[in-house]
Amino acid sequence: MLDGENIIVSLVKAMLSLLVLTCHLLCFSPNLLFGMGNPLLDISAVVDKDFLDKYSLKPNDQILAEDKHKALFEELVKKFKVEYHAGGATQNSIKIAQWMIQEPHNVGTFFGCIGKDKFGDILKEKAQEAHIDAHYYEQDEEPTGTCAACITGDNRSLVANLAAANSYMKDKHLDLEENWKLVEKAKVYYIAGFFLTVSLESILKVAKHASENNKLFCLNLSAPFICQFFKDSLMQVMPYVDVLFGNETEAAAFAKEQDFETKDIKEIAKKAQALPKVNKKRQRIVVLTQGKDETAIRLSDKIEAFPVLKIDPKEIVDTIGAGDAFVGGFLSELVRDKPIDQCVKAAHYAANVIIRQAGCTFPEKPDFN
Repeated sequence: MLDGENIIVSLVKAMLSLLVLTCHLLCFSPNLLFGMGNPLLDISAVVDKDFLDKYSLKPNDQILAEDKHKALFEELVKKFKVEYHAGGATQNSIKIAQWMIQEPHNVGTFFGCIGKDKFGDILKEKAQEAHIDAHYYEQDEEPTGTCAACITGDNRSLVANLAAANSYMKDKHLDLEENWKLVEKAKVYYIAGFFLTVSLESILKVAKHASENNKLFCLNLSAPFICQFFKDSLMQVMPYVDVLFGNETEAAAFAKEQDFETKDIKEIAKKAQALPKVNKKRQRIVVLTQGKDETAIRLSDKIEAFPVLKIDPKEIVDTIGAGDAFVGGFLSELVRDKPIDQCVKAAHYAANVIIRQAGCTFPEKPDFN
């Protein structure tokens, strides 16, 4: 081939590559996925029995910090070799979605409240390392929320101190013009039910924006106590929910509180889908997981069952974070306008990876396509 022809071929290839990249960026850009919730700095360390005994901790447990646990977090950092990760249910899911997506960075935006302190600085750093665009409301009345993972052998004792996470203020953060612009940039929104205990008005503002602009608003039932004790708040948000997530125990609690008069997971999904909805352009999708059993999805007018990936029980390190990972995998495909079966495939893959790891951590890159 002549030099001139080589140059032309090279130019054509370069232009095609540029066109493909431009199309990718136009279709897929930063801030398309928005999450809002309770940010926690996960602090994990291998500890000894004396440390557990000092703070009256069981080897394998999940509790909220009481006054007697206040000194635990600083002592954990001082006495043991710790690892830090950006945590909290919604932030975990946004983080997993970004990991599944890889490029571009900052596809996921996250809002939540932290303290102006050392742990807050570390959390900002860890969110940045996870390539999520975290915009925290920073205040100095409460310290940054933390979750200590005290590891002994194969056991993990979790102690969560929500602290600043409970102090999110709509008027001080969400309503600010520069922050609301980030909300407007998104096309898929995800909030875990835990945030209903913090700022219902913030959730409603985001949910109404999604509904009015025919965007996707996703909510997680998160825990049975949300369905029971925050029922009124939950049902104020439900008319705006396009995709509802939950597991079998949350679904059972929800069904009981809503007088569905059934314990059948498929019937619960059907009845949840039929609840009143504002945006009639989209029919609600209900996604209910059942641990190692199949995931039930109410889609249009039918129920579909998706088996989870098989795993040798010996390979399971830690199931904490599996639900967050499932949602993160699902969102990573949903934000790319992929069909629901592909979303579930990604969800099952992400959960399968996370249960092989300690905490909500993952390898450098996913092996998924």
